[in-house]
Amino acid sequence: MPRPDNRLPNQLRPLSFERNYTRNAPGSVLVKMGRTTVLCTCCVEPKVPDFLVGKGKGWLTAEYGMLPGSTATRKPRDKGGKVDGRSVEIQRLIGRSLRAVVDLSKLGERTLWVDCDVLEADGGTRTAAINGALVALVDAVNSVKAGLSVPVREVVHASVAAISVGVVDGEERLDLEYVEDRDAEVDLNLVMTGSGQFIEVQGSGEEATYTRKQLDRLIDLGEAGIREIAAAQKNSLGSGWPF
Repeated sequence: MPRPDNRLPNQLRPLSFERNYTRNAPGSVLVKMGRTTVLCTCCVEPKVPDFLVGKGKGWLTAEYGMLPGSTATRKPRDKGGKVDGRSVEIQRLIGRSLRAVVDLSKLGERTLWVDCDVLEADGGTRTAAINGALVALVDAVNSVKAGLSVPVREVVHASVAAISVGVVDGEERLDLEYVEDRDAEVDLNLVMTGSGQFIEVQGSGEEATYTRKQLDRLIDLGEAGIREIAAAQKNSLGSGWPF
């Protein structure tokens, strides 16, 4: 059965990064993966949480949210400081993914605030958020490089990218859009560095099981997709690419 947008099983959705999308944040990127659209910003704050004060070490934290009009039916805003469980899970994933490639001991006493706001959701919002956040992060760190004691490449020492893969109608597919993600027998999210190191693998069978050989093939499929995304990130950052 063909894919909804007639892509090949191993084909990414159209991917783009629009840097400097807003003026106030030093890192600001509008990332699009197909119809999924996420605004990723990274702000630099010249202080750290209390538990790090005086230690000469920085911090990085991430927040994620979906705007009310991002889905087919209106998604209520989080109110009163309450964030839904899915958003908490995803923002923790984004934070872990970025901290894996940032040497906080070389950042100085600064906090990197990464915010990912979903403008339109059509599957893969967490992976799009990570992909855009890396570009925003590098731009933000480049904005303070004059105040760093080491080159940017020693602070952000590797790139990071993420992609979804899954089994839909018995077929192994890359970069699932919403209807595929909804109907997938197996769903997996993969986060890796640009050099091929694993950061996180999230996989589950949806009323189905999968074999070790299927898992290996899905990881290979996702790894190939991540190499393409890393190349697009590099192309977007141009001379700002530190690796």
